[in-house]
Amino acid sequence: MWLLIPFRWINRRRHCFTVSKVVCVQQLRSSSTEFTNIHYDGLYPGHIPTTAVQKALLSIGSGVAALQNPYRHDMVAVLGETTGHLALIKLRDRMRNDPEGYAVLTERPRIRLSTLDLTKMASLPDGSFGREYLRFLEDNDVTPDSRADVKFVDNEELAYVMQRYREVHDLLHTLLGMPTNMLGEVAVKWFEAAQTGLPMCALGAVLGPLRLNASRLQSLFTSLGPWALQSGRCARCVLSIFYERRWEQSLEDLRRELNIEPPPVIPKAKKKT
Repeated sequence: MWLLIPFRWINRRRHCFTVSKVVCVQQLRSSSTEFTNIHYDGLYPGHIPTTAVQKALLSIGSGVAALQNPYRHDMVAVLGETTGHLALIKLRDRMRNDPEGYAVLTERPRIRLSTLDLTKMASLPDGSFGREYLRFLEDNDVTPDSRADVKFVDNEELAYVMQRYREVHDLLHTLLGMPTNMLGEVAVKWFEAAQTGLPMCALGAVLGPLRLNASRLQSLFTSLGPWALQSGRCARCVLSIFYERRWEQSLEDLRRELNIEPPPVIPKAKKKT
């Protein structure tokens, strides 16, 4: 997935008041880009260098687009990359200070269909983390390959941290027991905001409830929201877990290890059509 940005527009003053049009996204099929231990002058394959001004314009334009349509994952991705530098540094440092997190940073695993043994995961017993993650993918018709590659983070290691955050998002759904409907997504965003400090997550946590009806708002504010915030604050850094080595572990044991309480209520999943 490549993001094509018309940078010539960014530097023309007459377009400063049309920032929502600065970002022109064309999604193309391409070979997946793998992060490796090789450094490319401090950057990485697919990196698009931008100035501070360009990042500000990109963040505004992508933020407007994401507000208009929260399911524009490409715009949400750009917003996260252009606003998350300080939070990514803190997350990287937490990973470095954790033995398992340091191994993740060193080995750079990727969560893709090409790296998952779906047959083995399907053979695992019910209640195991790997089996429940596979069930989540099947029940919600999602795929780990939908996560876009990072483009705008100006540091190779921080770019991997952002990529890892994206690729464990569905694993968090599994750990938290949340479906992919709007209430489930907002609850996960509240957890992520408290856990990661990423501005994109905080924005989603604040604005997401505006799209909920009265009954779901009540469920969010009285039970799911407080639980998600408390779990996010108290849990071990979720990016420091080498999930690829935890598939056989029971979901209940992994939750206890991460200090994540089971959800007080589980929102109904979207019905398949």
